[in-house]
Amino acid sequence: MSLQVLIVEDEVDLANLIEITLTDAGYGVKKANCGARGLQLALNQHFDLLLLDVMLPKVDGLEICRRVRERDPIVPIMLLTARNTETDRVMGLNLGADDYLTKPFSIRELAARVAALIRRSTLNNAVTSQPSAIVHRDFTIDPVTHKTQFKQHAIELTATEFELLYFLAQHPTQVFNRSQLLDSVWGYHHIGYEHTVNSHINRLRAKLEYHQNLPKLVHTIWGVGYKFEYLQNEQ
Repeated sequence: MSLQVLIVEDEVDLANLIEITLTDAGYGVKKANCGARGLQLALNQHFDLLLLDVMLPKVDGLEICRRVRERDPIVPIMLLTARNTETDRVMGLNLGADDYLTKPFSIRELAARVAALIRRSTLNNAVTSQPSAIVHRDFTIDPVTHKTQFKQHAIELTATEFELLYFLAQHPTQVFNRSQLLDSVWGYHHIGYEHTVNSHINRLRAKLEYHQNLPKLVHTIWGVGYKFEYLQNEQ
């Protein structure tokens, strides 16, 4: 059975072009031209990736993203937006989107980004290929169950947040710049998208720092990048 992609896009010509491109690449595609229908499909059927236009009639793409993330932290979500402000992009990422493309975009770039997100998601679901859990005292990152836990309390992370944390934790104290993280975690690097990393780092930190007794884990090295280090003395 082919991998399934949901396209929620009210620009008919664009939706048709994306459908043709993804169908030619071997994906099964379903379309919705309004947010209400897209939300219904997203919540009631299985998809391997969601492509959501932000500006939609009735229910916008950000609301669909928020509602889906409440029920499914794993499915890859890419936003398609005509809004070219950092605030709008960050809002989408903070709601749990894994990636976004600003219109107008190259259809070849979209296909490559879709392939990268689905490839990463597929690898994450292949339990037998996963490395072992990372444990620091009462803190655990388990790639088999895709769960993060501190003192028996689960820390709910999206798929991208989990992969970002796990990648950094696999290389403790090593500093990675944003371009390196895009290559390693997202599976691609396009100039201009480095702030995607910043947004996910900030959201990840907020979730980790909610647990007050958990030592600081993700550190900023100003002017360079980010690193993982479990500093017990920071409790």
